Amino acid sequence: MFILLCAGCFAQTTFEQANSAYADGNFALAAELYDSLLVVAPSAEVYYNLGNAYFRQGEIAKSILNYERALRLKPNYKDARYNLAFAQNQIVDNIEDNSSFFVSQWIKSLRNLFSERTWQILSLAFFLIVLIATFLFAFASSTAWRKIGFHTAWVMLLCAVISVSFTASLHNRDVNREEAIVMQGIVNVKASPDRSGTDLFTLHEGTKVYVKSTVGDWAEITVGNNKGWIKLSNIERI
Repeated sequence: MFILLCAGCFAQTTFEQANSAYADGNFALAAELYDSLLVVAPSAEVYYNLGNAYFRQGEIAKSILNYERALRLKPNYKDARYNLAFAQNQIVDNIEDNSSFFVSQWIKSLRNLFSERTWQILSLAFFLIVLIATFLFAFASSTAWRKIGFHTAWVMLLCAVISVSFTASLHNRDVNREEAIVMQGIVNVKASPDRSGTDLFTLHEGTKVYVKSTVGDWAEITVGNNKGWIKLSNIERI
């Protein structure tokens, strides 16, 4: 208990010091303090503030990375989403993904509305309602109530299946860490995982890519409708 209290006091003190440094315009110190705080007390708010500190230093890629991480923990974080969009407007690449249908993009947006934990809770809630509705259907004496129970059960079962699939999808995304940000100024994407490979196209810092696989210190990435190989040292996973 004492250790936990000490850790909490350290986190609070460090957070206040970081906020003070940021307010004084010492963004480098603020970023250093926020970064150290993530070791003991990671939170969406700390990632958000760290992103702001990097942005004020002109380090766009690092700011985008931390806004993205803040949204992983708190998908409905409006300030982080707004600042992320603002930072993305500062980068060179503006690559749109036209490889998937609008329906799949809409489903992905719906999935990202909540965190994995929230979808888990919703799944349990939906399944509980299914059990109650099934009990109502089986034992209600009134035909009207049995109809209500039946229709409620299948609708909630569908919602439960969707929420479980979203939970699994988000878990897979976070475990595999398939999304990454280009951290270097200019990077040539190769046709093969080798320095002598043919240059396919160029990416700039701050661009989000999707890591499909890795070979040694190379990653196969996709961005928009393009794919190729890039050094792992040039990207950082969200």
